[in-house]
Amino acid sequence: MTSTLILGGARSGKSAHALRLAEASGRRPAMIATAQALDAEMAERIARHRAERGARWRTLEAPLDLPAALAQIAAEEIAVIDCLTLWVSNLMLAERDVARETAHLLEAMREKELLLVANEVGLGIVPENALARRFRDEAGRVNQRVAAAADHVVFIAAGLPLTLKAPTIS
Repeated sequence: MTSTLILGGARSGKSAHALRLAEASGRRPAMIATAQALDAEMAERIARHRAERGARWRTLEAPLDLPAALAQIAAEEIAVIDCLTLWVSNLMLAERDVARETAHLLEAMREKELLLVANEVGLGIVPENALARRFRDEAGRVNQRVAAAADHVVFIAAGLPLTLKAPTIS
């Protein structure tokens, strides 16, 4: 099975790219969403995204336990995990060990056809408070570990994909 990590900034086109790849794969698409509807604006956003994907897409909500959600993905499906950065935030707020949870995710990744979306949060200024710096550091470490395990890594800027890692041909 193959995995692709799609990185980029906010509103760079990462999710749209992942959805296009999933639709073009010929597999049945599944969305593993890490967002939670904690307020009305987020509930509306989630409903809008679900409607845009359409009935063909199966949606699983997994704000914390991505490996359990991946266990529900069938062999004929391709899963989009959107997004790892929000997952890191959720783990931190739940006081979970991000490194340990990432290790579990890396194990589960091996068995599935995956497109993983994440924000590249390390390109800006150094945050002024300790929590924001810890979040940036955790997200950066997760991105590095997932990128090392992924077959492909793509960076999206202004909707344009730039390949950072392609599979080696043997």
